[in-house]
Amino acid sequence: MKNLKERIQAGETVHGCWLNLGSGVSAEIMGHAGFDWLLIDREHGPDDHGTLVHQLQALASTSVTPLVRTGEASRAAVQQILDSGASGIMFPQLLSAEESERAIKLMYYPPRGIRGMAKMVRATQFGKTFTSYYEHIDKTLVGIIQIETRPALEQINEIAALEGVDVLFVGPTDLSIALGTFNQLHHPDFQKAIKDVATAAKKYGKAAGVLMQDISEYKMYADLGYRFLACGGDSAFIIKGAATMASEMNAFLK
Repeated sequence: MKNLKERIQAGETVHGCWLNLGSGVSAEIMGHAGFDWLLIDREHGPDDHGTLVHQLQALASTSVTPLVRTGEASRAAVQQILDSGASGIMFPQLLSAEESERAIKLMYYPPRGIRGMAKMVRATQFGKTFTSYYEHIDKTLVGIIQIETRPALEQINEIAALEGVDVLFVGPTDLSIALGTFNQLHHPDFQKAIKDVATAAKKYGKAAGVLMQDISEYKMYADLGYRFLACGGDSAFIIKGAATMASEMNAFLK
C-alpha cells in the first residue's frame, strides 16, 4: 500500500480533516471514519506534548496518516513532533521562500537538514526501526507550507520549487484577511490567489491543498486542481451533531 507522500506524488486526491480537541478518544474515532489523513492542530488547538503522543498512539491503530500543524517553526518544536511519530508537518504563517526552506530543513537530518538525531524515540519504535526510518525518511515525510500571507503568495513559485515541499496549503480565512477580502471566497482577488497557488503546484509537481469552510466548496477547488482537501474537524462535528440533536428533541416540545 502506498504511503501518503507516494499518493501525493502520484497525483492522487486525498481527503482529511482537523483534530482540534486534544483527545486521543476523538482522534481514534476520526481515524476510523474513512479519511486518508488527519491533522493535529498545535497552532490553535489545546495540545501539549502529552496529548500529542496520546493522539498519535490512538491513530496508530487506524489506517490514516497523522500530520501535525506546528505552532512555531522552531527546531525544538519540529523535532519533538517528528520524534513522537508524526508523518508530516504543516507550517503556518510563513512569509517567504527562505522561511519555507528553513522550515523544511527542520524536518530532516544533516546534511540535508538541521534536525537533531535520537534513535530511542517513538518514531523509530524506540530504536527498533531506526535504520529503516533514517534511510527512507525522504520518501515518507510530508512537508506542507501554508499559503496565507501576501508575501508567501508573491513568492509562490519560489516556494513551490523547493525540494521537500509536497503541498501548498491555502488557509482561506487568513489569506482572505491578508487580501482584504475577509471570507469573500468568490472575490476576484481571492479567486486569483487560489488559482495562482494551483498553477504553481502543478508547474512544480506539488499538490495544492485547502481547508474548506463547507463541503459545498469542494467542486470550486477540485476544478482548479486542488487534491489535498480537508473539511471539518472533531470539534466541529461534535458541535454540529449536538446542536442538531438538541434542536430535534426540542421540536417535540412545541
